[in-house]
Amino acid sequence: MSKLTTIQTIYFIGVGGIGMSAIARYFLSKGANVSGYDKTPTVLTNQLEKEGIQIHYTDDITLAPQQPDVVVYTPAIPKDHKELNHFINNGFTVMKRSDILQWITENSFNICVAGTHGKTTVTSMVAHLLRHTGYGCNAFLGGISANYHTNFWSHERNVVVVEADEYDRSFLKLAPNVEVITSMDPDHLDIYGTAEEVENAFVQFAGKLKPGGTIVAKHGLSRAAELRADHLFTYDHQNEAADIFVKDLKVVNGVYHFSVQAPDWSIDNLVLHMGGLHNIDNMIAAITVAKQLGIDADKIVAAVADYKGVRRRFEYALNTPAHVVIDDYAHHPDELKALLSGVRSIFPNKKLTLVFQPHLYSRTKDQAAGFSATLDLADEVILLPIYPARELPMEGVNSEMLLNNMQLNQKQVLEKAAFLDWVKTTQPELLVMAGAGDIDTLVNPAKELLMNHPLL
Repeated sequence: MSKLTTIQTIYFIGVGGIGMSAIARYFLSKGANVSGYDKTPTVLTNQLEKEGIQIHYTDDITLAPQQPDVVVYTPAIPKDHKELNHFINNGFTVMKRSDILQWITENSFNICVAGTHGKTTVTSMVAHLLRHTGYGCNAFLGGISANYHTNFWSHERNVVVVEADEYDRSFLKLAPNVEVITSMDPDHLDIYGTAEEVENAFVQFAGKLKPGGTIVAKHGLSRAAELRADHLFTYDHQNEAADIFVKDLKVVNGVYHFSVQAPDWSIDNLVLHMGGLHNIDNMIAAITVAKQLGIDADKIVAAVADYKGVRRRFEYALNTPAHVVIDDYAHHPDELKALLSGVRSIFPNKKLTLVFQPHLYSRTKDQAAGFSATLDLADEVILLPIYPARELPMEGVNSEMLLNNMQLNQKQVLEKAAFLDWVKTTQPELLVMAGAGDIDTLVNPAKELLMNHPLL
């Protein structure tokens, strides 16, 4: 940890990113002078400023610290960013987020959660179980925990729970003692090129496991035969061919009740207050990690019952007899499919209206057929324009392209303002809002319209 102890002043370019902000909070907890730049103020940057991190929103080197020990940046920052280029060209120590995370985890016991879907939820579940049961951990989450209202916390126990991000092959810099692999489906093809290369990276990640380590993997992964570990477990809530599976699953008032069966242990009377059958899978993975660490079953049961989820992961913005609004980060066809399946398992008799904001032109183009087929699983679909994030537009790639390939009759593309007008006049009973862009800024306005302007 000697590299870290020399850092007194650290500067983050893109400090408002969910992964960046967790690391910024880590250094703040260690007493460092932490500051940052981001493009626009958000709820998260406002919170960081309240915690004592100085942030500015103009790309202006005079606003940045003049002699930072380390500058950390996210790959989302454009190549022509003036501040970033100033620090690179003048010989400062400039590191990607993944590099500084490598430093942080070099000398700790690391529980690393990977997967093209589910990793944020599982990371938060593992971290919550360890915190609630008193085991203790340092947590770096890719989302805001609804239990603790943050994406980072620390503990004197030298255990780190971290989201292992496959984007830009970042997770290959980690040294895991325990790995969870939830999925290895094709994504980030702008980085990897092919689905096979995505899978290769996950197999490489599995190979980073320290001797004596544990892998907890979703049953049926395409390259499962290549995973090697001293302790290897597969999980699946509905498949008894997995090492760890669910028994006696019941849904009571939208809450899941179940037992978990493993080869040499079982836990009964589990209650999960988070929707989505995929979240039962996610919790099985987290429970398995907790059991591997020797945590008592009764403590695990209490922790699961108290788990409140992650912001924007099957999050209820509104849940009344008249109207339900669910906010979710789903931005890949398989995530959308899991989300819709989970919603149907809880609300089988309500008309399901899905509002989806595609994220990235490249992902929309690469996954177009999958998106259109999955969108057809809803009763009605409203598509917002594509959220570009770090990309420039691609000719012919837009939300209308997805719409035209769908079989569903009730479908349309709407701008944000037109969508809110639609909510006001239509008053949908079950509204599922999904995407990784800025669709979350529409959730509260939609909720308010349903609460305050009921149809007469």
